[in-house]
Amino acid sequence: MPVQQPAETSEQPTDSLETHVRAILASLGEDPDREGLEKTPKRVATAWRFLTGGYREDPDTIINGALFTEDYEEMIVEKDIDFYSLCEHHMLPFHGKAHVAYLPRKKIVGVSKLARLVDAYARRLQVQERLTNQIANTIMERIKPLGAAVVMEAEHMCMRMRGVQKQNSTIITSALLGAFRTEEKTRAEFMTLIRSHRS
Repeated sequence: MPVQQPAETSEQPTDSLETHVRAILASLGEDPDREGLEKTPKRVATAWRFLTGGYREDPDTIINGALFTEDYEEMIVEKDIDFYSLCEHHMLPFHGKAHVAYLPRKKIVGVSKLARLVDAYARRLQVQERLTNQIANTIMERIKPLGAAVVMEAEHMCMRMRGVQKQNSTIITSALLGAFRTEEKTRAEFMTLIRSHRS
């Protein structure tokens, strides 16, 4: 008869992340072995791996695997892309909407790839300014369009739950590259499109 392995308990963390979460609980004055917390280290480790899954995504592969030649040079906009990220300063969430556009130069990308690109960069420890630039720069480098634009609107829990505790503040960042930076009409069209039909 095979020997039955003992059930995993909170005293047997399977990796260092669980071990560290257990140590954090103890340092806060909690008992990691009490009923409500005994599985928390594993749950937190699983959650953090999902929330930082962008480190294991290759943005170049996301774009390069879905580029198509098409005789189309008008603006393409994907707006209201939900995103969730973690502020690298306090590891608290910030979340909101991303609006992404580009002016193709004979190359278009599959419609789902822009949303995947947002997730690939958002699911890392981030600051919103860097996140905005990374998305826009990757579009410019990999699709090689006439221009790229990204606007991100987000609520930051580090401002709402701690610190200044401002409950209604929203941070807006933008990256305008190529034609979106140099051509006022192009920029204005993009801003009009992302503001239309807002809920």
